[in-house]
Amino acid sequence: MLKKVRIVGSGLIGTSIALALSARGVAVEIRDIDPGAEALANDLAGGANLAEVELVIFALPTPALPLVIESEFSLNPNATFMDVGSVKCEPIVHVEESSLPMAQFVPTHPMAGREIGGAHGARGDLFATRSWILTPTPECAPSSLALVEELIALTGASAHYLSAHEHDQAVAAISHLPQIASSLLGVSLGQTPVQWLELSGAGLRDTTRIAASDPLLWSQIIYSNRDEIGRQLAGMHKELGDLLESLDQPEKIAEFIKRGATSRARIPGKHGGKAREYTFLPIVIDDKPGQLAAIFNECAKIEVNVEDLTIEHSPGQLNALITLALSASDAQSLSDHLSSIGWNVHPILK
Repeated sequence: MLKKVRIVGSGLIGTSIALALSARGVAVEIRDIDPGAEALANDLAGGANLAEVELVIFALPTPALPLVIESEFSLNPNATFMDVGSVKCEPIVHVEESSLPMAQFVPTHPMAGREIGGAHGARGDLFATRSWILTPTPECAPSSLALVEELIALTGASAHYLSAHEHDQAVAAISHLPQIASSLLGVSLGQTPVQWLELSGAGLRDTTRIAASDPLLWSQIIYSNRDEIGRQLAGMHKELGDLLESLDQPEKIAEFIKRGATSRARIPGKHGGKAREYTFLPIVIDDKPGQLAAIFNECAKIEVNVEDLTIEHSPGQLNALITLALSASDAQSLSDHLSSIGWNVHPILK
């Protein structure tokens, strides 16, 4: 059973791992080149000074790995080591060039994060229900894999195996390109008059949310995976060029939008399951405290499950529109129930 862990790096991921492990009774120690950041992370996670540990986690930018591998291996030569970086080919090269035996190293990548970086953004439940990818080399010892799998289970994540190369291809498509697209849209707003931005709705906020991510972290991630990102950006660039040439052809514009919707529909639903088709229930509510809580109390009474919600509200307006995403049967049940007790419910949307 995992008992003692050292985490090198006090950022969002390292501190979140520490919080998750501490909650499960595992002793953790967080180390960082920045004394202030180290102190904050250890205070949050209840970190202690540990003489010997079973597992060392490299939770720092991949380019910084060569700076710490030798010292950490000399302190705990019998420990298992893992990293949690966003690319996997590069850390394997760094370890192969070090004294750390590949048998004791497990490259990993938790598929979780926030646009808020640092220890102050850490959450103990950050990895709950999320995928955690392992890309072990053929030399990796079964005992090392078993220890890392135990850690992943303790955080509430699920382990998935890929080759390092396949991993870097996958994250370029599902993580790195979305960040670039969000940042690109954010950049395009730089010269937009503020009065126009005041008119924006949820769509702009949703698509630019991750544009607020840590610039230093993402510059390192994109640089480390530049070859694969470059190949996939070239495909995106071609699609954008084709659209530019088709702006006077409505049928081609419609085809472009349809292809995007069709491809998006391939994204799995919660926990990697089949994507669900939701039904949407619009409700106009008064702009006063307690309205949302009252609606969710009614949901609990009749045992319907709300999957998602959006709120549209203009400053100075006396009411707001809340739209609940539910299964078709739950939407009908909730519509009937709320209508019967006086809520301003509008027709269900498919």
